[in-house]
Amino acid sequence: MSNFRTVDRETGFLLPPSVNEWLPEKHLARFVVEVVDGLDLRAMSGSYRGSGSASYHPRMLLGILVYGYATGVFSSRKLERATYDSVAFRFIAANDHPDHDTIAAFRRRFLAEIEALFVQVLLLAREMGVLKMGTVALDGTKIHANASRHSALPHEHAGKIEEQLKAEVADMMAKAEAADAADIPDGMSIPDELARREERLRRLAEARAKIEARAKERHCARTGGARTTNCWERSRISSRTVSMTSSPLRHVSTRNEMTKAMSKGNQPPSISLVEVEAKNRRSRARRLALTG
Repeated sequence: MSNFRTVDRETGFLLPPSVNEWLPEKHLARFVVEVVDGLDLRAMSGSYRGSGSASYHPRMLLGILVYGYATGVFSSRKLERATYDSVAFRFIAANDHPDHDTIAAFRRRFLAEIEALFVQVLLLAREMGVLKMGTVALDGTKIHANASRHSALPHEHAGKIEEQLKAEVADMMAKAEAADAADIPDGMSIPDELARREERLRRLAEARAKIEARAKERHCARTGGARTTNCWERSRISSRTVSMTSSPLRHVSTRNEMTKAMSKGNQPPSISLVEVEAKNRRSRARRLALTG
């Protein structure tokens, strides 16, 4: 007998969950938050008017950008969605969800400041012995140096590493702008008309019934039973299932024709679901033309 853990998505928490409990202590997102919290962002925060609705704090938005870009997420839409999908991003955003327009506008508005602060984050990480932050190497390997072997580097060499990090940050900002300009859907969101769960389930049942009806029709055709009463009856039931999940008026004329044929002792007409669909479309078009 199988023994599975219960899958329960409905029961709420007895106590409000704390975002601080969502990640292990060594997670990179914790490090990013702690480093960003120590940066001087007065130039950013002081530029906000303070009137109107409350704005997202620059410290939180900067943390999302730093962690996102360092881990290879450049699209503002993907960053927005990550605040829902990713535990790390939810931790950085304190379970808030800035939209993609807000994220992109923040980057463009404070581009120069963000680049400088980003470099500070990388330099602080490197100074603390972090050799790689996400996808960004901090040990100077791109300039043929192994910084991990030295407790102190010559001033000239340290300057070269800083210039390398500045170039990498500028490249990441360019990738972010290009990603937002392209704005290509990645297939991770469903259409708006399927946003409500009830509508999704209704459409899912309708789609499943149509697929099953087509499968039964193909089976009848393969077995040569398309004209037999038994095979036709199964196809008729499938058509009725499709009609019940979509429109109550669908396939009525076709079913009436088939019922009359059966009552007279004749073999039912061999009619495919494709033909039924075409006939119904023509009927609807005629009704619309008459009512219009």
